[in-house]
Amino acid sequence: MLSERSIPVVRATLPVVGAAIGEITEVFYTRLFDDRPELLRDLFNRGNQANGDQQKALAGSIAAFATLLVEHPESRPDAMLARIAHKHASLGISSDQYKLVHQHLFGAIVEVLGDAVTPEVAAAWDEVYWLMANALIALEARLYQESGTPEGGTRRRMEIVGRHEETPDTVSFLLRPTDGTPAGTFRPGQYVSVQAELPDGARQIRQYSLSGAPADPAWRITVKRVRAGADPAGEVSSWLHEHAHPGDTLSVSAPFGDLVLPEQEGPLLLASAGIGITPMLSMLHHLAATDPARPVTVLHAERTPADHAHHEEQRRLVEALPNARLHLWYEELTETGREATAGRTDVTALDLPEGVTAYLCGPLPFMRAVRGDLLRLGLPAHAVHYEVFGPDLWLGTE
Repeated sequence: MLSERSIPVVRATLPVVGAAIGEITEVFYTRLFDDRPELLRDLFNRGNQANGDQQKALAGSIAAFATLLVEHPESRPDAMLARIAHKHASLGISSDQYKLVHQHLFGAIVEVLGDAVTPEVAAAWDEVYWLMANALIALEARLYQESGTPEGGTRRRMEIVGRHEETPDTVSFLLRPTDGTPAGTFRPGQYVSVQAELPDGARQIRQYSLSGAPADPAWRITVKRVRAGADPAGEVSSWLHEHAHPGDTLSVSAPFGDLVLPEQEGPLLLASAGIGITPMLSMLHHLAATDPARPVTVLHAERTPADHAHHEEQRRLVEALPNARLHLWYEELTETGREATAGRTDVTALDLPEGVTAYLCGPLPFMRAVRGDLLRLGLPAHAVHYEVFGPDLWLGTE
C-alpha cells in the first residue's frame, strides 16, 4: 500500500509521468543495454526490443500499477503482477537485478522529466517502484520454491526425441532429459523457456507452451515460425525450424505460467486462435485423462484450414469428451474445412452454459474481441482468463 504522504504526489504527477512513460522506457533500455550489453544478447528478446513491444509493455505495467495504487489502495497487486512474475521466473530473473533496473529507470525519469523531478516526486515514485519490485520478488521467490529451483532458476539440457511438421510454418518437438528420465509433470496451460545458441553467439530465450499431455514422459512444444513482415523475423523460431532435429539438445527451464486449469468443477470455454491452440491442447489432454464428463466448449479460429496446427488431434480430443463441442472459424474457407464457419469468430452465436469459465489464447485483437463479446453476454470479468505470447501489451490498456 502506498503511504499517505506519497498518494497525493503520485496522483498529481501520474498524468505527467504517464504521458512521458513511453519515452522514459526507451531511455531506460538504452541506458541499461549501454551498461550491460550482455542482457540484450542473452536475456531480453531482441525482436521485441526492435519493434518496441517490450518498451510498450513496461510502460503499460508501470502506469497500470501506479494507477492501481492511487485509485484502489485497498487492492492487492498480486493478481495483476502474476503473469509478469511467471515470465520472470521462466527467464531466471533474480532479486538483485531489480536494483540494476531501479538505477537505470530512475536515471531515465530524471533525464526525460528534468526539473519536474523534485525530491518529493522522486521519493514518491521510488516508493511506487519498490512496492512493485518487492511484490514481484516475493511472487517469483514463491514460484522458484514451488518449482524446486533456486532463485534465478535453473535450466537443464533436454534432448529432442521427436520432430513433426504440423503445418508449413509450425513444427512440434518432443523433449526429454538427456539422462533418459521422464521430463516430469506440469500444470495444463504452462510453458517453458527455451534458450537457443544463435550463430552470432547470442543465447536468446523464448517461451513456448507445453502442448502435450501433462503425464507424458516427454514434453512437447509447438513452434510457429515468425516470418519477416511488420515485425522482425523470429530469431529463435527460425533457428529451431532450420537447425533443431532429433538428437540435438536444448536448454530448457522448469514449467511456469498462470493460465492453468484450476481443480474445480463447472463448464469451460477454451477459445484460441493460431498458435494459441497450444495451451488449450494440454488442457484437453488433461480433461480427457482426469475429468472427461466436464462440459467444454472449444473454439478455434484460423486463417485457413492448412494453417490449423494439431487440427486432427484437437478434433479427437473433443470427440473423446462426451460433453465437449468444437466450433471452428476460418477466414478463408476451403473444401477441407467444411465443418467450420467462414469469417471471423462470433462467440455470440454459441449457446454457452451458465457459469462458464473462459480461457483465451491467441493474437491480441482476437482476445479483445472474444473478451468483449463474453462481457456483453453477461460473463463476469473475473471468469475470463487469458495468455499473451510475448510482452503483455494488454495490461496497461484494459
